[in-house]
Amino acid sequence: MVPALEPGDRLWVDRRAYDRALPRLGDIVVLTDPEDRDRWLVKRVAALPGMPTPGMVTPGDPALVPAEHVFVLSDAPEGSRDSRRFGPVPARSVLGEAWFRYAPPGRVGPLGP
Repeated sequence: MVPALEPGDRLWVDRRAYDRALPRLGDIVVLTDPEDRDRWLVKRVAALPGMPTPGMVTPGDPALVPAEHVFVLSDAPEGSRDSRRFGPVPARSVLGEAWFRYAPPGRVGPLGP
């Protein structure tokens, strides 16, 4: 997620942000890695249900994001694992919204779209 986030950044995550609604475009979300369930990923929401899947996607992916799914991208696509690799992800795999960086001291502040 460089440049928005850097290795060593510590984030506050609202685990209830999506209890009643889907993420919004541009939200920075924490989700369960679809390829390794023991790992979490931090990505930006790039498309919502019914929207076209942006950019290059995995062969066989739908042209539109399916219902109850989101399409997530990294801010640094080179070598990143995101929906271009594993396709749209179920909204239920989104664990929460990253909304504030509390460390390191020189980078403290809210995260924006």
